[in-house]
Amino acid sequence: MYRRFKDLREDSDYTQEYLANYLSCSQSAYSKIESGRRQLSIDYLIKLSALYSVSTDYLLELTDYPYRLNSQK
Repeated sequence: MYRRFKDLREDSDYTQEYLANYLSCSQSAYSKIESGRRQLSIDYLIKLSALYSVSTDYLLELTDYPYRLNSQK
């Protein structure tokens, strides 16, 4: 799962430092999240989903379809 975070970051030309600032954590903490040595909080998951405009299911590797589905009621 964590490989996807790194791939998205690199595809977007973001640094770990930029992501750490975006998430309000240290670069070291973000590095641990990206490498799988630290659990990803739900708050971070939601923020990363918004930043990359992908679904949380995609980030969690529950699907290979990256886009959010629009549900209109």
